[in-house]
Amino acid sequence: MNRAELISQIENYQSEHAEEMEMKGRFLDLLLIENCFERSLAIGHITASAWVVNPAGDEVLLLHHRKLDRWLQPGGHADGDEDVIRVAQKELEEETGLEDVILLQEGIFDLDIHSIPARKSDPEHEHFDIRFAFVAKYPDRIKKNEESHDLAWIPLDQLESYVGGERSILRMRDKMFA
Repeated sequence: MNRAELISQIENYQSEHAEEMEMKGRFLDLLLIENCFERSLAIGHITASAWVVNPAGDEVLLLHHRKLDRWLQPGGHADGDEDVIRVAQKELEEETGLEDVILLQEGIFDLDIHSIPARKSDPEHEHFDIRFAFVAKYPDRIKKNEESHDLAWIPLDQLESYVGGERSILRMRDKMFA
């Protein structure tokens, strides 16, 4: 996927969730900025993440992020790569050890824009996160890396106890039940 294909996917993206539809314009505006796939764009930049469920579809893989001290789906910075599906898979493999995954659906699964707090020399900024849904072929092959405190398969019906009211994560759960 390149920038033009991503723009087309976002333009055509439909969701029953009003907050996602409201974000589409901001994504499209950001994609007009040359270095939007680079962390050097201080106002915010494109990231990609992976919503990964087990083969039964009743658990999701989350990591307890070391820097943010929250349970999140695997994902990270594009670092110049416009192929956001590849970015999501690369981050998934680096953060969880999972290599054998199947794309659950073609195209974008979820869109989210969220604030990242200032840290060291990085000012507060926004992540424009493009999310893709996957199924893990071998869910028992997970291994955490140094970026997280923990890595776990979380039953979807217990998700709220891990993420509290984090609406964007609960929205992805709701999409699984739809």
